[in-house]
Order: sequence, then C-alpha cells, then structure tokens
Amino acid sequence: MTGTLEGRVALVTGGRGGAGRAVCRRFVDEGAHVYAAGLSDGEAIGSEPAAGEFLRFDVTSEDEVTAGIAAIEAAQGRLDIVVNAAGLEIEKTVEDTTLEEWNHIFAINVTGTFLTSKHSLPLLRQSAHASIVNFGSYDGFIADPKLAAYCATKGAVHALTRAMACDHGPEGIRVNAICPGYIDTPMLDQFYPDGVDSAVARTEAERIHPLDTIGTPTDMANLVHWLVSDEARYATGQLWVLDGGLSAQIQQMRF
Repeated sequence: MTGTLEGRVALVTGGRGGAGRAVCRRFVDEGAHVYAAGLSDGEAIGSEPAAGEFLRFDVTSEDEVTAGIAAIEAAQGRLDIVVNAAGLEIEKTVEDTTLEEWNHIFAINVTGTFLTSKHSLPLLRQSAHASIVNFGSYDGFIADPKLAAYCATKGAVHALTRAMACDHGPEGIRVNAICPGYIDTPMLDQFYPDGVDSAVARTEAERIHPLDTIGTPTDMANLVHWLVSDEARYATGQLWVLDGGLSAQIQQMRF
C-alpha cells in the first residue's frame, strides 16, 4: 500500500458489514485511523478479519450519532472522511411492504446517511481533505424485481449526494456516491431465489454481466479509496457505477 491516507481519520458506518469491512481494511492499510461504526463488533466475515476501532453507532438515532462523532472529536480532534455504508435490503413489492418496513429501511439507508453526514460537517469543514462517500446502488437507476423500497431509498441517496455536493463544495467538502451492482456479500446471498443451489445461482449471476463475473467488497473498497484520496480532488457530486457493465446492456435472450 502507498500510505495515501496517512494521518487521516475516517468514520465508516456499517464498518463491520461485508463492503464496509473491506473499506475499513483498505483505509487502515493506507495509514488512516478508522472508526468502524455499527451495532455489534463482529470479528470476522468468512476469512476477512475486522479492521479499525469499533464504535457503537446506531445511524437511526440522532443521540447515538452525535455521541459517536463527539467521541471521535475528543479522541482525535479531527475527522477527514465519512463513508455511509450502513444499509438494509427488503425483498418485497410495494403492495407487500408494510409501513413499518418502509419506515425502517428509510431510517437506515436514507436518514442514517443524513444524520451521519449532518453531524460530521463541523469537523469535516476543518479538514483540508474532507470527503463523504455514500453507498448508493445501480438499483437507484434501474430496478430489480421485488426491491421497491430498497430502490426508492437508493434513489434518495443519489439525490442527497448531489445536493450535499452542491451545498458543501464551497466549504471544501467533496461528496460522491458509489453505485454497486452484484457484489459478493451476505446481502447478495439473500437475494438469490429460495430453493436454487447457491453455486447455480452464482453462475447465473455471473453470466448476465459483460465481464462474466460479480464484484467483490475489495472492488468497492478500491473505488472508495480513490474517491477519498487527493487523486480525486476534482471529483464531486457524482454517482460512480461499479457493476461489471451490467447496466450498460439490455439483457439478452438465451437460445
């Protein structure tokens, strides 16, 4: 690694999840002090060890968000990077989604991004390298079946990303979103149809991509790292699609 984030302080919500965990690992390897925020300090997902300092942080609670950021300020005196990776998927149509489920997924995916960003801004303004990266999805542009509420939340995150970039760019704060497609995480495993062998499902998922493969959390971490680095100093307000070319094509008939 190159030490591109040496001396910087990063907050990653969902930092013990599949993609968030990979982001934390990359940031630590690049020299950052990382706070992996979440509800529980899980030690491993498969062979991937946890990285960064765990911080109890419920993104739906304004009190916990403000307390967590205050703890970072007290310990480090600064905050340079925020990655809003915490997220939830609900596999239902609008008709089958309850109001409770709708409110819950918006609380995590959208309100959590709002609260964490809002209360990080005072510290980010003091940084010469301030960057926020939100987790959107290709499902914010197009839709998978039976993901109505999830698609709606990701569309909201995309719009919020652009708005924050416009509002806070003059303060030196860059805001971008990454929009992954099929990524090899526990969330993707839940998306495969019930009763279908996991190996068969994965092969079919790979087949529909022009690159004939699905992405990994490391692929996401690589893009996030670039976006928060000084190499991306002129990149803001953009939705960076990372989907192996999936959304570039129309699905082909199989003969």
